[in-house]
Amino acid sequence: MENLTSAINVQIDKHDKELATNILKDLGLNMSTFINMAIKQLIKNDGLPFEVKNKRPSKELLEALKEGKYIENEIHEGKRVGYKNIDEMMRSIVND
Repeated sequence: MENLTSAINVQIDKHDKELATNILKDLGLNMSTFINMAIKQLIKNDGLPFEVKNKRPSKELLEALKEGKYIENEIHEGKRVGYKNIDEMMRSIVND
């Protein structure tokens, strides 16, 4: 069976290309090989071979940040003790 190839021309940010090329080089690959691998995986998966989504903080993270702000406010109001570093906190625990 004859192996036919076809060229693809894509535009990419120069800096992104440089970063990607360096990573691929460290892996012993070149851009052409990577693109061929990605396309093969696209075909095998019948879709993108990786998850595509907007990065948003999880519900748990948002709750933790809210709790952290609440604790920070209590420290500033003198309702809680705060520490500048772990040594300060450990001295407080040992002395109590």
